[in-house]
Formats: sequence, C-alpha cells, structure tokens
Amino acid sequence: MIKRNLLMAGLAAAALGFGAFGAQAAIELHNTVTGEPLNLDDAGPEGRDTEAFKQFLETGKNPYNKEPNCLANGEQLFLSMCSGCHGHVAEGKIGPGLNDNYWTYPDNNTDKGLFETIFGGASGQMGPMYGAVNPDQMLQIMSWVRHLYKDGVEDANWLDDADKANFKPYDGHSHAPKPDPAKTPEACKPSE
Repeated sequence: MIKRNLLMAGLAAAALGFGAFGAQAAIELHNTVTGEPLNLDDAGPEGRDTEAFKQFLETGKNPYNKEPNCLANGEQLFLSMCSGCHGHVAEGKIGPGLNDNYWTYPDNNTDKGLFETIFGGASGQMGPMYGAVNPDQMLQIMSWVRHLYKDGVEDANWLDDADKANFKPYDGHSHAPKPDPAKTPEACKPSE
C-alpha cells in the first residue's frame, strides 16, 4: 500500500511535468513527439530563475519577443547552436526552416510549442537541447527565430494584436540591433 501511494504521488508530480519547481508554473509543458510531461529538472538550475523564464511559465508567452536588447545574444546563441541544421537565417538545411509559416509541428506557432520542441527535442536529429543551452537561453533563441519570420502576420500566433499592427517581415539581410548595455537584461548579456 505504501508503494502504491508513493507511486501515485510520483505520478501526480510527473503530471505537473516540473517536479518541485513546477508548483510555480501555470502552463503545462509536454514533449512535442510523445506528449509526455517535460521535466524542467532535466536542465541544470541555470537560466530557470530569470524573470523572463518565470513570466514564460506563467503565461506561455516569451517576454524576449518584446526586448530588442536581447536579440544580439539570441542571434549568437542561434548561430552557435542551431544554424548548422536550420540555416543562418533559419531558412532550413537538414532541419526544417523556422522563418516561414510552415511548421513541422503546428504548435511551434506558439511560444509554448516552440519551447517544448527545443527543450524536449523532436523527430529526426533534433534531440533535447536542455543539456546545451539553459531555459532562459532557449527563450532568447526563440526571440531571434521570431525576429527572422518573413511570412504573413496573420499566421504569427506568438504576436499579440499590438505587435501584429507593427509587424514588419524579416528582410533577409538585417542582423540584430546593437543592444543598449544600460537597458539589456543581465540574462541577455553575452557570457565572457
């Protein structure tokens, strides 16, 4: 009976998908392919205590999408960790393109869905990235990918109405704006 109760308690915690850390989360994160709950404890503690990541766990929205001072770091992280498979401007190579309105996994059209794929991996060669970049860095990479989006605003589900009104598709040439050091969140400053 004790083993059964422990098993049930463990399953209840797994259903949250976050272990003890998940009690703070309002969203549930699941593996893109299997649908199993993601366990954020699989990643190290770094990058889980930032304000941006906490806000993401509450809303499912990436706050870095509205922070131009984080784009330069997101670009560098993308170029070092993702461009080998997804191309330098997310146009696709061995991995699918990420800068248009076709999504191999339709949920990647939301910040929550894209985070789930980056954190937990996908089919093919896309393994879980939680051992290579921390959760906050994943959000920064995601903001860079969103910056590279070149298709219609009506398909950009990660944008709210105000952002859609001001949306300009990626022109294929521009790099991240130079960040203002005085306004750049600490998490978005390159590590030395």
